[in-house]
Amino acid sequence: MFNKDDILSIVSSGEGYNAEFKVRVPNKLKELSEEICAFANAAGGVLLLGVDDSNVIQGVSIDNAKLSAIQNSLNEITPHLTVDIYKVDIEGEAVCVIEVESGSRKPYVLSGAIYVRQGPNSQKLTSVEQMRDFFQQAERIYFDEAPCPSFSLHEDLDLKWFEEFRVRGKLSAAVSQDQIVKNLKLVLPEGKVKNGGVLFLGAEPQKFIDTALIRCTAFAGIDKIHITDDKYWKGPLMKQYEQAMQWLREKLNVAYEISGGGPRKEIWEIPETAFKEAIINALAHRDYYDKGATTSIALFSDRVEISNPGGLSNAIPLSEFGTKSHSRNPLIFGLFERIDMVEQVGSGIGRIKDEMNKAGLSVPEFKTEGMFTVVLKRKESSGKSSGKSSGNNPSASWNEVRLILQQKSENKLGKSALKIVEMIFNNSEITIPEMAKHLNITERGTEKNIQKLKESKLIARIDGTKGGYWKLLKEDNDKE
Repeated sequence: MFNKDDILSIVSSGEGYNAEFKVRVPNKLKELSEEICAFANAAGGVLLLGVDDSNVIQGVSIDNAKLSAIQNSLNEITPHLTVDIYKVDIEGEAVCVIEVESGSRKPYVLSGAIYVRQGPNSQKLTSVEQMRDFFQQAERIYFDEAPCPSFSLHEDLDLKWFEEFRVRGKLSAAVSQDQIVKNLKLVLPEGKVKNGGVLFLGAEPQKFIDTALIRCTAFAGIDKIHITDDKYWKGPLMKQYEQAMQWLREKLNVAYEISGGGPRKEIWEIPETAFKEAIINALAHRDYYDKGATTSIALFSDRVEISNPGGLSNAIPLSEFGTKSHSRNPLIFGLFERIDMVEQVGSGIGRIKDEMNKAGLSVPEFKTEGMFTVVLKRKESSGKSSGKSSGNNPSASWNEVRLILQQKSENKLGKSALKIVEMIFNNSEITIPEMAKHLNITERGTEKNIQKLKESKLIARIDGTKGGYWKLLKEDNDKE
């Protein structure tokens, strides 16, 4: 049973996967029963009456007759569900609390329909496929709801990330770590932390769930013959996402748009938002029960593939793919939603398509059998945009040029030197101050790297009457 401080903590945290607010008792009491049924079929939760959508406690007046009517409505849920209904006084305002644990006899049905929690919303399952998938999940329990017995909340948590999560999730600094974990339903009644909590907030989730990582692999060309880079990113899911995005940023062609005196804007050859949607989707919806595969990102000269174990959920017919969402891990999905990494349930696929279309790129491909894979095609040509010839092969991708440079160089290129060559590949008119700013080193340090590249006959400066530009040499020599 929640006390005053608990309620204030929940209200300050806002609505989400485990919390729903209503400013008053709805005219149709079935609305309350639907929410409670959805909580019981997921991780449990709490419905607060007397709190508005702006997280302001308004209070609510409910007499015994109304309380009895609410209870009668909840009794229509089958099998029978034990629910706690009580009032808590908050600074003179009454808040009615309806608290429900995750049900042990799933699925719970109301008027012949199954309701489940998806992110911050409740969803009614309407198709046979959706119901079949739910029964399958209920049979083995959602992976993120299952306990991780060996995980210690006070020893294995990533405290730095937890505090960042607190800020991004707009969770009050006055609320204790234990209370936040309790509010978010990350622990079971007996105190064991759920797999979802381990994956999202654990410092080293891989100690407990060994395939919970992202593998990023770059290949030379369009097949998987020659690997040029291979990385495994570990840690909390959000940190895996950030590391994977940084890896892509370093591998792909990224241009910069500077307008006025404001900060420059990065323009990726494949829209950054498309990657965000695809990677978050892979982390939130993958089948973590599959012990033989990891989430993976494969970079080729002509495309990028983001894959995760588990094909399209049976709950989503192919005819509704891209318009509806059904997560295999609703607890994880809800945590991503809380920090604004998920904009709207069921909209991710449509957003990927829109972003690719706006960038003038090919329609993304979605492979839904076995592994779920998103294929994002790169531009056919990856040359400079200014129109001046820089000596680059306009049909070559940066990965191909990078491989040639590394193979032809007597000494492997350092990170800064390689980045300078990449910037020249993307923009032959880039200036030394612009390079230094992007590298986050001094102009003198940038000039030293440039001098080494010139001495290695990898780049040259071409000066003309109407302005100079940079030229790559090694690729040109390789073609002679």
